[in-house]
Amino acid sequence: MKVTLKRSVIGRPKNQVETVKALGLKRIGDSRELTDTPAIRGMIKTVQHLVEVEA
Repeated sequence: MKVTLKRSVIGRPKNQVETVKALGLKRIGDSRELTDTPAIRGMIKTVQHLVEVEA
């Protein structure tokens, strides 16, 4: 699945900032192709308001 950072992490709680980093996203517009695992889905759920997911 493709995950793209759509909103800034500035001013967000530390756990959300670290989750975005763990997903491999650094700046707005960055995208990553990630495998669809329960761990990745949980991370995406934590920051779903900051990212866009394409199947």
